[in-house]
Amino acid sequence: MNIRTFEGRDLPSVIRIWQESVQAGEVVFYELTAEYFRTKFENDPNYDPQYSLVAEENHEIVGFINGVAKKIFLDHETNENSPGYITCFFVRSGNRGYGIGKALVDALCQRFKAAGKKSVAICNDNPINLDWHIPNTPGHDHNNTPGMDMSSPGYEFVKAIGFEKIDREIAMYLDLKDYIPWDGMKERQAQLMDQGVYTGRYDPRLGYDYDRLCDRVGSEYWREVIRSELACWQENRPNTDVRFIPNGTKIPNGPRPLLVATCDRHIVAFTGPVDKQSSGRGWFCGIFTDPEYEHRSIAPILFHLLMEEFIAEGATFSTLFTGENNRAQTIYLRTGFRIARRFALMKRTL
Repeated sequence: MNIRTFEGRDLPSVIRIWQESVQAGEVVFYELTAEYFRTKFENDPNYDPQYSLVAEENHEIVGFINGVAKKIFLDHETNENSPGYITCFFVRSGNRGYGIGKALVDALCQRFKAAGKKSVAICNDNPINLDWHIPNTPGHDHNNTPGMDMSSPGYEFVKAIGFEKIDREIAMYLDLKDYIPWDGMKERQAQLMDQGVYTGRYDPRLGYDYDRLCDRVGSEYWREVIRSELACWQENRPNTDVRFIPNGTKIPNGPRPLLVATCDRHIVAFTGPVDKQSSGRGWFCGIFTDPEYEHRSIAPILFHLLMEEFIAEGATFSTLFTGENNRAQTIYLRTGFRIARRFALMKRTL
């Protein structure tokens, strides 16, 4: 068996191995095509061909693995303090049990180590995001996986070769026709307004501060999300193209509606941006609140407003990820979301 760098001529074989796992129900990824491979892998600004490897046996491709080392960093990230990421790996069913998967992982880890990485991770910080289908839905999907699908055979495999679970996330799904409105929301919004806290669409011309919010929640990712969205409003760019922010997320060149809570010229909570994908999915980056403003029902209000915006935009469903022990899960369940899948965030020291 030979482990080597992936070449273009290997793609038909990689597609067959990938499709085998999809059709067997082992993974919930989209089916692989040459166009999807170019879009998701080769066209990503973080892609480096040295981290795509194949296992070859008797002149046949029997395994594939893709890894990523970030080239676009958030503030305070460097090549040395960020891990290498495993995006996906596949071994042909008839060749399993002979150490091929482990050999692929080990070879990738050696390349990461040579590049200065101290660990390898399977988690939601990977800038290459693979789409997947929500089981038991009419083709509804989500745009990324935050770790190792705990229902897949790959989960037990990575545990067996030294990966440790560092966290768990759950994928949640809502068919928007089943959305459960909050009858008391308008009343609660009025109460907050009496306290000087506005909740609703944000007018970027106000120029309110958002750095304090991002500092307090400790998120450079969220700072970049807000910064990138506000840049679209300032430039009034048409929503016809995409750009990348440092975790690899593709953001349409807006402008798109933003939902916030504000107080004293500060943004104190944020969700959105409001976007409907071509699949009908109501897409957003997430939701977060300044710790000083928690326990005031701000997050539930923003989330319900977000669902209402999705419905108004013609979205048919929405999906999200949250930590298994995140209290926000209660908000999502009350709006009608259900748990669709569980994922483990995994890591191994090099």
